[in-house]
Amino acid sequence: MTRLVALLVLVSAMFVGVPTASAYEPPATRQNVDLDAGWRFLRADAAGAQAPGFNDSAWSQVTVPHTWNAADGQDGGSNYYRGIGWYRKHFTPSTSLAGKRLWLQFDGVNQVADVWVNGVKLGQHRGGFAAFRYDATSAVKLGQDNVIAVKADNAAKPDIAPLSADFTFFGGIYRSVRLTSVDPLGIRMGDYGGPGVYLRKRSLTDAEARVEVTTKAWNNNTVAKRVKVRAVVADHAGVIAGENTTAVRSVSAGFDTVQTVVIPRPHRWNGKADPYLYRVSVEIIDADTNRVTDVVTEPLGLRTTAVDANTGFSLNGRSLRLHGVNAHQDRLNQGWAVTPAQERQDFDLMDEMGVNAYRTAHYQQSENVYDLADARGYVVWTEIPLVNEVSDTAAFRANAQQQLLEMMRQNFNHPSIAFWGIGNEQKTSNAATNNLLRDLAASVRAEDSGRHSTYASHIGDLDPVSSHAELAAYNKYFGWYGHSDTGPGAWADSLHARDPGRKIALSEYGAGGSVNQHEENPKPPVTTGRWHPEEYQTLVHENHWAQIKTRQFLWGSFVWNMFDFAVDSRSEGDTLGRNDKGLVTYDRATRKDSFYLYKANWTNTPFVHLNSARWTQRTVAATTVRAYGTVENVQLILNGQAVGAPKPPAADHIYTWPITLRPGANTVTITGVRDGRAYTDTATWTLS
Repeated sequence: MTRLVALLVLVSAMFVGVPTASAYEPPATRQNVDLDAGWRFLRADAAGAQAPGFNDSAWSQVTVPHTWNAADGQDGGSNYYRGIGWYRKHFTPSTSLAGKRLWLQFDGVNQVADVWVNGVKLGQHRGGFAAFRYDATSAVKLGQDNVIAVKADNAAKPDIAPLSADFTFFGGIYRSVRLTSVDPLGIRMGDYGGPGVYLRKRSLTDAEARVEVTTKAWNNNTVAKRVKVRAVVADHAGVIAGENTTAVRSVSAGFDTVQTVVIPRPHRWNGKADPYLYRVSVEIIDADTNRVTDVVTEPLGLRTTAVDANTGFSLNGRSLRLHGVNAHQDRLNQGWAVTPAQERQDFDLMDEMGVNAYRTAHYQQSENVYDLADARGYVVWTEIPLVNEVSDTAAFRANAQQQLLEMMRQNFNHPSIAFWGIGNEQKTSNAATNNLLRDLAASVRAEDSGRHSTYASHIGDLDPVSSHAELAAYNKYFGWYGHSDTGPGAWADSLHARDPGRKIALSEYGAGGSVNQHEENPKPPVTTGRWHPEEYQTLVHENHWAQIKTRQFLWGSFVWNMFDFAVDSRSEGDTLGRNDKGLVTYDRATRKDSFYLYKANWTNTPFVHLNSARWTQRTVAATTVRAYGTVENVQLILNGQAVGAPKPPAADHIYTWPITLRPGANTVTITGVRDGRAYTDTATWTLS
């Protein structure tokens, strides 16, 4: 059947914005078959491996998510395997799926994926971070053995972003796989991997919200159908807050509907203070039988955002300082093949530190990450992997646009996302780079006028690369990479004075820090060297935060990085293949001292933290004890004796005491009181 999408006239609108007290449970119309288990894998090319009868018995047995670079992608040497890997899986789908359209979905394969079912090629996806799906209906045999074959390739390609980047490109099927069955009269599955339902807030007041619901649907039946489209908004308790049912004339192919749902007395999504979510379910109804044939449910958060060049970011009309971090998606010994539970742990750590803004540097992350951000009230900057350089070819430009549209369509309804990033750190500001950034910024405006486009630069502050997106952001490593140690204050003030209308943020800042290396009064280390004392990282962050917090005009600041991560080409710090600028170690086991600096400044959680506690073996008697805390009467106790009088709460939450250690073991304890409860942190330092 010819698939011509026709935007049809909406015939009638019934129940527009009429709330009821009834609870709503969306009908279950789709079936999802989990395909993560039982794969065979070969880290090499294999001629003919797409054929159903190919003998893969000698291949490894794996479960996806999986990567073939879990070990060699993190051990240094810049020599991890980048090439082809094959995956094959046998499965028998139930005959209960008869009459349905069957879509095979991959949530993430890096970087090129060729997919076959029973020897029939479904297609090739180019790009390592977005989900993609194929209509496998004609290839799948119900009730029989079927074979899925995937050829993945993480080698560099001249027409796929990123061409290069300062992180490991883990190869493999590193996110989940499933088969989804959809009625022939259903919501569109082929829209850049998007949900087919797109929610736009058209107005928001305390009295009411007006939400535009765009539904892209399809009739794959052999006969035309009369259709009703019902959009239902349910509140957090599942009670219907508004709905709209629209009748559509006879359809025989694609059709779009645009409906408005009015929500009286809306409850706003208000970041971490109140991340309130509605759920919008769109039902496709066969009007001849009154049968609900398909349902898609999407999150809805009602909020407004704005950025002012002088007062920074605001949420729902109120200023909100964005205390942000960057984070990669990899883990020790796992690469990108992480679990939802591990992603929740990452958010738990960020919650503990007081983070309220998250940059998914430098690529689209899993759907679960955005769900967590919605539910926990994070303001998100997510971006495409346009890093370092571009190819001046039509194919590369098309791929960058494809990855942008995939990211935006797939994540359009997440209220946490406020910023669409169009790239990061282009090395050269030439015509090809600027023309592409210009076109990407225009695509953001055309696709989603309700959010902000942004770009992160590390070259000249007023360079054209920073002028295409609505917002400008800068990666600055004062005290690291050869910069002076004066911090970002003077730079920010100068740029703000030179171009007062420019909306600027600090998109990256930080320093390396090893939990195994320590130094008293550390000097700036050689950044490419093997000595990255934790104390120097701490001083850099203290200096930066003291200057960032006083500059309201910065619309955001984002620490680089929340977690250590793999860069197989790096040979620095205490571990080869590691970027150690994280505030938490790669295995998530250890919070570095800098973590507690931000926890003290970004939360009201009562605690005290003794810095350099891991530096247990000392060789110099004279030292300075440094601590962070959010309590009163902060006291140092050395070997059972109080040192000086208790200190009152400090505005910067930093406390210091010069002391002299005695030979042998020394017990160092920090105490404080909050609301009648005592808090302590202690360590034993041995002077030899």
